[in-house]
Amino acid sequence: MASMASAPAVEITDLKKSYRGTPALQGVDLNIRSGEFFGLLGPNGAGKTSLINCIVGLVKPTSGRVSVFGHSVNEASLEAKRSIGFSPQEVNSDRFFSLRRSLEFQGGFHGMARAESKQRADELLRQFGLIAKARDPFYRLSGGMQKRLMVARALVAHPRLLILDEPTAGVDVELRHELWHYLRGLNRDGKTIILTTHYIDEAEALCERVGIINHGRIIELGTPRQLIDKYCQTEVEVLYEGEVQAGEFREISGARLGDHKIAAAAALPGQMVERILSQLLKKPGRKVVDINIKRGDLETVFLKLTGRHLEGGEKRSEEKTV
Repeated sequence: MASMASAPAVEITDLKKSYRGTPALQGVDLNIRSGEFFGLLGPNGAGKTSLINCIVGLVKPTSGRVSVFGHSVNEASLEAKRSIGFSPQEVNSDRFFSLRRSLEFQGGFHGMARAESKQRADELLRQFGLIAKARDPFYRLSGGMQKRLMVARALVAHPRLLILDEPTAGVDVELRHELWHYLRGLNRDGKTIILTTHYIDEAEALCERVGIINHGRIIELGTPRQLIDKYCQTEVEVLYEGEVQAGEFREISGARLGDHKIAAAAALPGQMVERILSQLLKKPGRKVVDINIKRGDLETVFLKLTGRHLEGGEKRSEEKTV
């Protein structure tokens, strides 16, 4: 067994969880390295919340093992939980507590002395731009500020592992980017972060690796770039004016004709553009209006693997192969 110092931040082996006979997790195996910024993506009902709850010890697995920095969550729960700061998706702070009291209370929960809790509360209130609201009760905060306080509360005891479940849901764009900046700084300083999010751009911007979970299983794992390269092709689009016959582009494999648009997947987009232009401009009376190169993204990967966008829905295409 690896020493505690060299153990993964999270080690999950054959994790299963059922609720009244209905499986939520079906044999999850996952290692998250110390110091990693890891994203967990999945459609609603895929098992994200069950997995997170097993890691933080809120739910007992049906079978399997979860360790945090070498400590079993079930067999050495206190040691494991000391390393974890958790910001849940649903706010769970006492609505009548002031912001300062919420943070100080959290410090006491972790065994911090009163003076230390007060000092840490002040530090976090300033860092998260909440010092002017320190005496306000929780219920008077906007939704964005409530989310901000939940993340600050998760950091009170200087956890080695920070778990954030949808931390920016319902938060305005400016606050999202402020939080991104802060989280990047924490990660640069060595903190391990697990993020669940419904914002693909958030995972792509922040996460070193992402795991995609569906039907209680991790169905793919890798860096955003690895997954994009594996599942996506670069698309070339040439928009034109004039008349084009479908048969003219049969020699270009996979070329598709749309409404004054010719599109094709391309491993070498520059060469594909040249081929399309060469064919298009063979006849007079045609004019190139625009050229677009669309590179793959994590949203496309997610859609291919799960059949759904994170928000639900299906992708439709009006193009046809020519």
